[in-house]
Amino acid sequence: MDDTAAALGDASRWRLVELLAERPRSVGELAQLTGLRQPQTTKHLQTLARAGLVTVFPLGQRRVYALEPQPLTALADRLRKLAETTEGHAEERQVLARYRAAIEAESAAAEGDHWADGRGFTFERALKASREEVWRYWVDPVLLASWWVPRPLTVTACVLEPRPGGRALLDYRDADGEYRSEGQVLAAEEPERLTFDMSVTWPASFTAHYDLKLTESAKGTHLHLDMRLEATTVAAVPAIAAIETGWNEVLDNLTEALTEGSR
Repeated sequence: MDDTAAALGDASRWRLVELLAERPRSVGELAQLTGLRQPQTTKHLQTLARAGLVTVFPLGQRRVYALEPQPLTALADRLRKLAETTEGHAEERQVLARYRAAIEAESAAAEGDHWADGRGFTFERALKASREEVWRYWVDPVLLASWWVPRPLTVTACVLEPRPGGRALLDYRDADGEYRSEGQVLAAEEPERLTFDMSVTWPASFTAHYDLKLTESAKGTHLHLDMRLEATTVAAVPAIAAIETGWNEVLDNLTEALTEGSR
């Protein structure tokens, strides 16, 4: 497969394949049709032959080349599967496009530090689990680590100690670096309410105040999360632009984790 793709990666060889797809042709005819010199044409045909794309038939003083369909069929199947996989992940590309648009909008608005102070976000979810179970996924470090960051980020340490003055910590990483947010729990009323502050400690810094409320519903639990920003810096534009998309994704992770945990 790699040899096929490499052989077809040259415009001249691609043109030779197009001509041979119509019918077998001699080296001289191919050179005339492509405008290449005959030695160049022969060299390209030899590369195609090594990749299994063409077969040569010596006919007296002439050498006639014919195209082999099997490698092309295999490559076409591979490309079709790649296209189907890409189409299946169209939503992820759309998320990336929205994130880029959000960064551009936030960059235009960020004229100085504290530019986003007081900005609020609200997130809600209807969860098919009891409040006690949802609460556990917020305060148990192992369960918390299973959902608290968007993919492909990985949690390396996290804790929300459910008591006033308790630690609030999130360490995570990706292929490009490591990141940390830390603060403290301000209030905890099991299994109804959890309030905490967390500050991003890398150069793109800001502080977020979180107020989580869990109420019983007919089908389980209604989650309501309010978030308010403080001490925002201009360098935090990309991080702040990602808040809405990121928190929607992690709450989707939480929903999925609760569903899997109930099986």
